[in-house]
Amino acid sequence: MVDHRVQILLDDERYKKVVREAERRGTSIAAVIRDAIDRLPTDLEARRAAIAAILAAEPMPVPQDPADLRRERGARA
Repeated sequence: MVDHRVQILLDDERYKKVVREAERRGTSIAAVIRDAIDRLPTDLEARRAAIAAILAAEPMPVPQDPADLRRERGARA
């Protein structure tokens, strides 16, 4: 059930893109936009992706003293 009305402004390129996709699917522009919103990751999905990226990262040397980490972070800022 659709409960909220939203008005958006699109530039010509985006509008044409969404119109082409709606025509390709044989559906409305609104349905294409709702589908795009449904494909946005949830917070849980984003967290899982971040964890997976961390676990897949190559090992690297880490200083034993947390103060060294803080100094390293400050040097990059």
